[in-house]
Amino acid sequence: MNRTARLYALVEELRAAAPRSLTVASLAARLEVSTRTVQRDLQALMEAGVPVRTTPGRGGGWSIDPAMTLPPLHFTPEEASVLAAALAGADGSHAARTAFQKIAAVLNGPATAAAAGLAARIVTLPSRTDAQVRAAVHQALDTNTVLRLTYTDASGRQSERVVEPAGLLTTDGRWYLIAWCRTRHAGRGFRLDRITAAMTTSEHAQSHDLGELLRGSAAADATRSETLNPLNAATAPSRPQGD
Repeated sequence: MNRTARLYALVEELRAAAPRSLTVASLAARLEVSTRTVQRDLQALMEAGVPVRTTPGRGGGWSIDPAMTLPPLHFTPEEASVLAAALAGADGSHAARTAFQKIAAVLNGPATAAAAGLAARIVTLPSRTDAQVRAAVHQALDTNTVLRLTYTDASGRQSERVVEPAGLLTTDGRWYLIAWCRTRHAGRGFRLDRITAAMTTSEHAQSHDLGELLRGSAAADATRSETLNPLNAATAPSRPQGD
């Protein structure tokens, strides 16, 4: 986690707890950094004008002005259960853990009981996809940069690939990176659990249409997730109004 992301995460942790205060030690544990780093970051937030404050003495800690908190979120028991199950599927990811910490902080009543009841019945096997591989793939997609992979195909043959990521495909519980493979000079799908190493680069990747890369493949009929439609609509560029 870079410093900018860490400062944002600190504010979010304090917002989720407001008006309660959190100790430096608990914040350090949540962000998986040292207490010295947290102290330095909190001081930087204060100097930047963010309304964080400290209460000295026993039972004290750091808090944020309650006015900085978000309006309350209300989840139904069914929604809370779905969120618990979905984030359990991303087990091992630091982002998944911190995301559910924030969700758990706003759950109450039946929603808490439903999520806790389902969570108690979920177990996971260690994922064959390294968390660093997922992080590298997500970063390359976010920044539209070239990715270097070590990949093992279905026959067990290992190869080095240089790819330009276009998107992710999920089906039957598996995830695939869809990309233009410079090594093979063609569009390819790479199962994430077969990527043994992934290294991001600073080289800008050419943009590739995800649908075009899937054309003619077994995944040609893949469509965007309807569940994500509200987010897709929120981030779509606005169209100018007609006269």
